[in-house]
Amino acid sequence: MIEHMRERVVAACDGASKGNPGPAGWAWVVSDGDERTPARWAAGPLGRATNNVAELTALERLLTAVDPDVPLEIRMDSQYAMKAVTTWLPGWKRNGWKTAAGKPVANQDLVVRIDELLGGRSVEFRYVPAHQVDGDPLNDFADRAASQAASVQEPAGSELGSPEPPPSPDTPATAGAPRRKAPRRTGGAASARTIKAKFPGRCLCGRSYAAGEKIAKNAQGWGHPECRTAEA
Repeated sequence: MIEHMRERVVAACDGASKGNPGPAGWAWVVSDGDERTPARWAAGPLGRATNNVAELTALERLLTAVDPDVPLEIRMDSQYAMKAVTTWLPGWKRNGWKTAAGKPVANQDLVVRIDELLGGRSVEFRYVPAHQVDGDPLNDFADRAASQAASVQEPAGSELGSPEPPPSPDTPATAGAPRRKAPRRTGGAASARTIKAKFPGRCLCGRSYAAGEKIAKNAQGWGHPECRTAEA
């Protein structure tokens, strides 16, 4: 396996649910040596499920796919999934898989399975915010792959020869190489109007603009006039 070549593996995982609950998918990605570029990845459908189930499933699939003898750093944007298997899990086990309120732990089967997979291995969890212009590229890749799996309900991955998943509509610009949004026309002459920004903000291109700087309406909101021209 690829992990034997390095002392530590950096990976990311993510889940998506279109409707929560709704069509759901999971994905994980393992980096190459620079900790930014995917070396291998996998994604799959879950049918109808919640976002929390998708997030936990992604973590379970990642832990299953990586050699347990190799230290692992896992980057995630789900506070719930991270806290479930780190902060909350010891108390749940002490309470006989009941919450502090005495209710059964949600998604217990997945949490138990992840607990088993974490046993005896070195894993560091790292929270990374989702949908950021300069976000973590591995998490961004996993986010896009999970979203695509949820939408199309088909498996994908490096072993299947799948192409890189498409841009997420929720992310203003990509964390890695620049990627263009699908062109959208903003109709009418009014869309060509520029105004002075009352407040500082960030254009869809990823660059910020200052208060007082000229901005124009584009398909995603307000931004640089030249970016509106490029979109239209």
